[in-house]
Amino acid sequence: MLPGYPGLVADPYPAYADLRAAGAPHLVTMRSGLYGWLVTRYDDARAALADPRLSKDPRHAPADWQEAGRGRPLEDRAGLGTHLLTTDPPEHTRLRRVVSGYFTPRRLARLRPGIESAARALAAGLSPGDDLVGGFASPLQSGVIGDVLGVPADDRTDFRRWTAAVVSSQPGEADARPAALRALGTYVSGLVEAKRRAPGDDVISAMITAAEEGDRLSGDELLSMIFLLLVAGYETTAGLVALGTYTLLRHPEALELLRERPELIEPAVEELLRHDSPVELATWRFALEPVEIGGVVLPAGQPILVAPAAANRDPRRFAEPDRLDLTRSDNAHLSFGHGPHYCLGALLARLVGRAALAEVVRLPGLALAVPAERLRWRASLTVRGPVALPVTFGPA
Repeated sequence: MLPGYPGLVADPYPAYADLRAAGAPHLVTMRSGLYGWLVTRYDDARAALADPRLSKDPRHAPADWQEAGRGRPLEDRAGLGTHLLTTDPPEHTRLRRVVSGYFTPRRLARLRPGIESAARALAAGLSPGDDLVGGFASPLQSGVIGDVLGVPADDRTDFRRWTAAVVSSQPGEADARPAALRALGTYVSGLVEAKRRAPGDDVISAMITAAEEGDRLSGDELLSMIFLLLVAGYETTAGLVALGTYTLLRHPEALELLRERPELIEPAVEELLRHDSPVELATWRFALEPVEIGGVVLPAGQPILVAPAAANRDPRRFAEPDRLDLTRSDNAHLSFGHGPHYCLGALLARLVGRAALAEVVRLPGLALAVPAERLRWRASLTVRGPVALPVTFGPA
């Protein structure tokens, strides 16, 4: 995407610094053929994230972009593609209202003891050399999503296997995705019917109840919203745990500070989100009319990519932005977005991130089990993080 920057996937920040210094949005082209204008400065990014002239609906994209992006599950209005990331108000407002009643602080607070208990149990089961992604971050988030959706305990093993295959962005695992998607779709359809008969305290039941009270969802919309919770929630939160751990391991003084002062876990998670965001690029936006961004007028229809990872290190907004400071108080990062599309699951992601990282830092002598340059990174346009994170640690 950005030639001339070796190690771009593992460390995109030198490239982002150069792009920010140049100021204006930059036209970039992906290997897939998708192209768009990359927004890297904080003020420009924050404004773009909330600009109603920038549509989330890919049907407003140019024809050549639509052809290149065909089949991307989070940017395609066909099939499972009608959800919060592909709609604008008032359609987006209606869809968000249906699920927002579940994601309240009071309701999510009920999940906190279970999340902390699960994180504790998974951390206790780790052995030196284990992969922190596959053995900790992913199963933790899969369990959380199972709780949120109301997946029965007996179905969790299959559910976790299908979900892992569906959200995988690794080229070698692409063949397993269609079968897993079919199996997951069949299972979720059955789960929805079961919740209609016997509602529980879960988000599927909340969506069904909302529909009965007037905010009716079509069958495709309901399945699309569940699919979004699976994919977006799974990838970003597991990425927060894995990338946050990696960042702490690369900054041993910060890791030691968090061990000595566990009460810093809340600002620490916010700083980890800012310093190395698991959401590198926000999902696509499309100009409904000519829009000026950073002094450049972009024509109607142009695809636009906002880069929270770049904006979060803008020196015009953050003092010493490349320094990891777990005590940073002025930390209005954009990792969960801004405006009407602000991440609905931000509070839940924070709960999981705090519980998970609080357990990780307690592992004595925690260190990477392989050199950092041998880590493989996710082949994802949106979510940043290592595919696997082998770690070692000593006895308690």
